[in-house]
Amino acid sequence: MASSINNEVPESGSGLIVSFGEMLIDFVPTVSGVSLAEAPGFLKAPGGAPANVAIAVSRLGGKAAFVGKLGDDEFGHMLAGILDQNGVSGDGINFDQGARTALAFVTLRADGEREFMFYRNPSADMLLRPEELNLELIRSAKVFHYGSISLIVEPCRSAHLKAMEVAKDAGALLSYDPNLRLPLWPSAEEACKRIKSIWDKADVIKVSDVELDFLTGSNKCDDAAALSLWHPNLKLLLVTLGEKGCRYYTKNFHGEVEAFHVKTVDTTGAGDSYIGALLSKIVDDQSILEDEPRLRQVLKFANACGAITTTKKGAIPALPTESEVCSLLKEA
Repeated sequence: MASSINNEVPESGSGLIVSFGEMLIDFVPTVSGVSLAEAPGFLKAPGGAPANVAIAVSRLGGKAAFVGKLGDDEFGHMLAGILDQNGVSGDGINFDQGARTALAFVTLRADGEREFMFYRNPSADMLLRPEELNLELIRSAKVFHYGSISLIVEPCRSAHLKAMEVAKDAGALLSYDPNLRLPLWPSAEEACKRIKSIWDKADVIKVSDVELDFLTGSNKCDDAAALSLWHPNLKLLLVTLGEKGCRYYTKNFHGEVEAFHVKTVDTTGAGDSYIGALLSKIVDDQSILEDEPRLRQVLKFANACGAITTTKKGAIPALPTESEVCSLLKEA
C-alpha cells in the first residue's frame, strides 16, 4: 500500500517558483530550553521564511529563485552563497551598501517552540525598492510565493505590491504564507490590517492554527473560522495544525490530512518545508487543486516534509530531499 502512495505523488515540477521577501541570520542558542540571557553561546543559522521555501523547493528537485535584498556585508554574501549552493537562482538578489543583513536571536524552548528577538533598524531587506526588482525573472515565474514581513515598511512594501502585480499579470499562481512575527509589527492591529490588505490577491493561502486565531479573533480552530478567511478567487486555503496535520479547503471540498509522528527537536522551517513541497508538486499541474484524491496525496507528502524538518536543529539543514520523504512515507 505504501509504495502505491509514493507513486501517486507527482515528480517536482520544472516550472519556476519565485520566492519574495526576507533572508536573514538566525542566532540559535547552543543549549535548548534556555532564555536568550541564559544561553551560553549561539550558532548562526541562515533563515527567513521565503528563502527557506525556495531552498525547500530546490532540495525536492524543483526550480526556485529568490527575490530580496541583503546587506553588502559578510553575512549577506554568505546567505547569497547558501542559496547558490542549494541550487536557488540569485538573479533577483540586490545588495544594500548602507544597511546590514537582518539578524534574529531565536530561543528554542524545551518543547521545541520558538521565541524571537530581531535586529532590524533598518535591515537591508526592508530597503528593497520597486525599481530594483528583476521584472524579467518575476514574469517567468509559474508560482510567486511571499509572506507578510515585506509589507511592514516602505520602500519594501511597494516593491512587494509591484512584484505581486507583475507576477499576477504574467499568469503566475500567487501563494501567500503570512508567517506572522508580531514583534516586528508596530501593533497587532496594524499586522492584522496589512496581512489582510493583500488577502484577496492570493490563489493559495497557508496559515498556521495560531495565525488563524489571530486573523479571525476566534479561539476555535474549526471549519467556520477557516472559512471566514475564504475569498472568491481563492483556489486552496490550508491550515497547518502542527502535530495534528493540516486542513484543506477548496471551492468544492474540504478535509484534513493527518501528521507523521516524529521526535521533534526544532519546529523552525517546518511550515516553509510544507509549503515548498506543495508548490513543487503543483507548479506544473494546477489541476491537482481541483482533484481531492491527488491533492490529499500531495498534502500527505507535504506533511512528511514538515515532519522531517522538525527532527533537526535549524531550518535549511533540516529541509528534506525527495528520497528522505519517500522513506518516511514507506515506513508509515
